[in-house]
Amino acid sequence: MPQVTTLPNTRSRSIAGLYLLTRETADTVALCTTVTAALAAGARLLQYRDKSMDAVRRLAQARALRALCNTYGAMLIVNDDVDLVLAVAADGVHLGEDDAPLAEARGRLGTDRIIGVSCYNELARAERAVDQGADYIAFGAFFSSGTKPQARVATPQLLRDARKFSVPIVAIGGIDASNGHQLVEAGANALAVLGAVWDAPDPGSAAQAIVSLFPESGKTS
Repeated sequence: MPQVTTLPNTRSRSIAGLYLLTRETADTVALCTTVTAALAAGARLLQYRDKSMDAVRRLAQARALRALCNTYGAMLIVNDDVDLVLAVAADGVHLGEDDAPLAEARGRLGTDRIIGVSCYNELARAERAVDQGADYIAFGAFFSSGTKPQARVATPQLLRDARKFSVPIVAIGGIDASNGHQLVEAGANALAVLGAVWDAPDPGSAAQAIVSLFPESGKTS
């Protein structure tokens, strides 16, 4: 087994609780309204995901989200865009299998920023990511997801097996307050959620229900 790299960033230990992923939208006011509700409910992790080619919008939205995260003491992670991380002083980047290599991202971001890696349902991929210095690893989808209906399926046993690694574990895919507890029990440090919050009549209440699965994460700093 490769030697596990020591965590380069102590902030990675804060990867816990509700990890809200943003829904792509041109409506920045609506975006910030839902994010504010979730942050006020106790979310302390936010990932900005926008695959559009509108660089002006992406920069403006990322700046707005950076300000909100500062207000609530939350961390802002940007999906697959190291340039945007640097432009808005985000806390880190999340990389998928088709994104920039981890080593390249680390070279640009240094050791002070977080790098998370999607590992889908592959323990071997997680092992490689940890060995290369990932600050957290993400597995999923665990349940049917409207966001990615064709996503590879992961099982709670994968989380149990991944406990051997030295970094936080994030679970993703169709997670809500009714099913998240079994993933926490299996070893997930954080639950990455999109639809359960964004599609809820009351996003704040939906976020609070998930935050409550992590008693410590609901405490404000």
